[in-house]
Amino acid sequence: MPLLQEPPADQAAIDAAAPLAIGPDQVLDYDEARWYAEVYRGDDVPQLTVRAVLLGSGLGFLLAFTNLYIGLKTGWGLGVAITASILAFALWNVLQKVGLAKTPMTILETNCMQSTASSAGYATGGTMVSAISALLILSVSDERPGGEHLPWPVLSLWTLALAALGTCIAIPMKRSMINRDRLKFPSGTAAAVTLQSLYSAGDEAIRKARALAIAAGSGALFPLLIEWKLPGPIAKALGREHVIPADLPVFDWISLPARGQHLEDGKLVDNAPSHWTLVLDCNPVMIAAGALVGLRVAIWMTLGGLLLAYVVGPMGFDAAWENPISGDTVRAASQPWKAWKEIGIWFGVPIMVASGLVAFGTQAPALLRAVKSLAGGGSGDVDPRVAATEVPMSWFIGGTVVSGAAVVGIAAVSFGVPVGYGVLAVALTFVLSLVACRATGESDITPVGAMGKLMQLTYGVLIPQSTTANLMTASITASSAGSAADLLNDLKSGYLLGANPRRQFMAQFAGIFSGTIATVVGFYLLVPDATVMTGVGGQAPPFPAPAAQAWKAVAEVFKMGIENMHPMHREAMGWGLGVGTVLGLLELPMVPASLRRWLPSATGLGLGLILPFQYPLSMLLGAVGAALWTRKDAKQADDYLVPMAAGIIAGVSLMGVLVAILNTIAG
Repeated sequence: MPLLQEPPADQAAIDAAAPLAIGPDQVLDYDEARWYAEVYRGDDVPQLTVRAVLLGSGLGFLLAFTNLYIGLKTGWGLGVAITASILAFALWNVLQKVGLAKTPMTILETNCMQSTASSAGYATGGTMVSAISALLILSVSDERPGGEHLPWPVLSLWTLALAALGTCIAIPMKRSMINRDRLKFPSGTAAAVTLQSLYSAGDEAIRKARALAIAAGSGALFPLLIEWKLPGPIAKALGREHVIPADLPVFDWISLPARGQHLEDGKLVDNAPSHWTLVLDCNPVMIAAGALVGLRVAIWMTLGGLLLAYVVGPMGFDAAWENPISGDTVRAASQPWKAWKEIGIWFGVPIMVASGLVAFGTQAPALLRAVKSLAGGGSGDVDPRVAATEVPMSWFIGGTVVSGAAVVGIAAVSFGVPVGYGVLAVALTFVLSLVACRATGESDITPVGAMGKLMQLTYGVLIPQSTTANLMTASITASSAGSAADLLNDLKSGYLLGANPRRQFMAQFAGIFSGTIATVVGFYLLVPDATVMTGVGGQAPPFPAPAAQAWKAVAEVFKMGIENMHPMHREAMGWGLGVGTVLGLLELPMVPASLRRWLPSATGLGLGLILPFQYPLSMLLGAVGAALWTRKDAKQADDYLVPMAAGIIAGVSLMGVLVAILNTIAG
């Protein structure tokens, strides 16, 4: 059976490829035998076609910029499968109307395209917004205030190898978790339901795509207004570099109280709210992100930011300590606008680490189930249908050996990780990815943060002197686990629609190449040096990179030793670990869901402490707006909230990259 197929050539072939009458929600309960008998159609219906892979690679290339942009802003990665499905469906309709496409895409072609786009847009960016950004921040010195980038060949090969490793290690998990255990994989299920609805109600898809396009066009205006540097004569005439400022000190205008004082020209000056970064961000991208994240997390992010501005930050400024090594007197926080990265990080990161590790501890049963279900989960079964459709175990072995060897080699040559420790990291990655993928299948939450922190703790003990080794070994696990979970979500979507898993795997693998190019190019453009993540003067950075700040903090603890840290930083870590442990326990399944929704969010509280305040505030505005919209018209919000929020993020992100290019050309 050839893997690559031809698209439908006539109306008879188009009719034969029409969606099944069975809905994806019904297929959820089918066992493997019934699936092959009633659902599977991957032998005959066009799926892996050249046009599907090319369109998916192109869309994924663009969507990779959006995930990189939002990841540097918030530390989150947003799934792009549903967005890609809507865009591809609408775009192909337009191409047909203008005569550039002869026949419509089948539902399985669009699903295959979605896999390629999802891989390109999601599976390649995780390491860039965490370990790579942290490494750049750590390279800052007096001689190099902007830090030093990794060479592009190293960064490209590292990103590609990690994505390939994650894709390959998911192969043996597919049949056990999807076919046999029938885990729901909510995002994959939602993508399948979306595709089914698009093909049954094409007009609705066009309306969603139009809403996404309008939102993207509106969002694209803001980087031009906020980030584009005006030509010299215009800037001089207006007295500013940009059309509008990046933020507005609205809380100064209403005289909101602010605590403490700061040094300015050697004198103590009363703080204003804006000194604590209590300002209104003019960029709507975080408002859109907040609409997707939800009210609970956004509320606790904002409360975390207020806790920093009114309690933790002022305490840090007052906490003076004489460093026994240098003899200098240092404060836990030197300036209010730096509090988020000087004291907030030592309280917020332990909260997230502790809660994540508590959640990881609860995954022990999932690990046992995953290992047990892998027994006999290969494609060497007697049933010829399984052998002909599932991805062969030889692909898993060969792909893991090649990509794993590449990861170990790059880690040894470029990051100083001993080969033995690199091999151990790859082996641990497979085990931890089992847990991460099962958690994704059961809850739609991929605990890549907890996986990364666990590896940081492991290698902090094994190689405590090297922050680079600490970061990059953790990067192996976090990035690969995210890539594996993304593949399984896409395979779940295809399974519910009757797709051939081997062809879908090939589509997913194809996407990592365009995603790698987009992510690496985008990173160099958006992050010309470390100052865009650390800030200059009293200005908050355009990309605070909270994930990178958290990874950097953990790596530094092991290098410096806790005994050499500022006493208040140590105290904040202790409190953070305690608070995070309690909040993690409150998230356990035995706590009623009706109660958990009102409890503090460890992720929200921790992020609020390690972000400049304008970002949690914007997310709160978006979350409140989404909640009000849902309350007023739940059906309308369900149809258009995700396309509009995704459109704003895409418009801001893509134009942000273009503006970065224009600014670079202008010098």
